[in-house]
Amino acid sequence: MEIFLAIFLGTGFGFVLHRVGASNPENILNMLRLTDLHLMKAILLGVGLSSIGLFLLMAAGLIDSGHLSVKDSYAGVVIGGAILGLGFGTAGYCPGTGLAALGDGRRDAGAFVLGGLLGAFAYMVTYPAWKASGLLDHILGGKTTLAVTGNDAYGAVLTGVPGWLVALVVGLALVVVAWALPDRPGRGSRSLPRGVPAH
Repeated sequence: MEIFLAIFLGTGFGFVLHRVGASNPENILNMLRLTDLHLMKAILLGVGLSSIGLFLLMAAGLIDSGHLSVKDSYAGVVIGGAILGLGFGTAGYCPGTGLAALGDGRRDAGAFVLGGLLGAFAYMVTYPAWKASGLLDHILGGKTTLAVTGNDAYGAVLTGVPGWLVALVVGLALVVVAWALPDRPGRGSRSLPRGVPAH
């Protein structure tokens, strides 16, 4: 059942990425250059609304906090994130948008996805060396969240502060920023989502 749910959600996510223009690397590069912010607006709005919805549903007991998955914190994440950011700015793709673009028929996305798979394979083969280097040692207790989630498996930086309150504040801030940003700096804002440019 879980695999069918994953396929359903993944297909929906890919469709949304395509509709907001995230499967087109030109849109991503223009966002990073701050010349076209419509995609940034969509991302901020999506993250803000989903954060609010997730934590309010958890607080209401409609979603079990045991399903929450928090990634480990270690120095390698920072380095890996920097490498991912460089690749994002160079290729105009991240793993999710690259797969959506591949489904969209973009040939450059095929090279990007293949490169990502080769990189993952290289990491797997050299994992013992990375583990021995100390870059994978936990920092801040490993699986640590900003505020209390209700799941005892995770520590919190702000003890005593409920996660739903932090998610509400951060989520609302992201929604307000998304609403206030113009599509293009120096011009009036347009409604979202906008049509995907032809490629």
